[in-house]
Amino acid sequence: MGKLFALIIEDDNDLAELFAMTLGGAGFDTEIALAGDIGMERLEVLNPDLVVLDLYLPNVGGADILERIRSDERLKETRVIVVTAGVRAAEVLQDKADLILVKPLDFSQLRDLAVRLCSSLSPGE
Repeated sequence: MGKLFALIIEDDNDLAELFAMTLGGAGFDTEIALAGDIGMERLEVLNPDLVVLDLYLPNVGGADILERIRSDERLKETRVIVVTAGVRAAEVLQDKADLILVKPLDFSQLRDLAVRLCSSLSPGE
C-alpha cells in the first residue's frame, strides 16, 4: 500500500511549505500549486486523496476549484480541507468542503485532522 497524496493549493509559498512539511510528517506525499489555475491544471492529471485549499488565490479562486472537485466523478473520494482567513466566504462553502480551518491555524491540528479525514481511504482511491 502506498502513501496518501495531498495537493496543497495555497499562494503563500511559506505557508504552503509548512503545510507540506506538516502533512509529510504525517505520511503524505505532497505537491504544491501556488496559484488557482495551476491547481486546476494539476487536478486534470492527479487524483489526490486530500486537497488543502486556500480560497483567495490568483487566477482561479478556491471556491471555483472546490466546485470543480465536487463535480468531477473521478475526484469524488477526494477530501478537501479549506484553509482560509475569510470566515464568511468559508461559511458559504461548508456543505462542499470536508473541513474548514481558519487561519492562523495550529499545524498539529491540520496534521491530525488530515490523518483522521483520510483514514478510510486507500491511497490513490
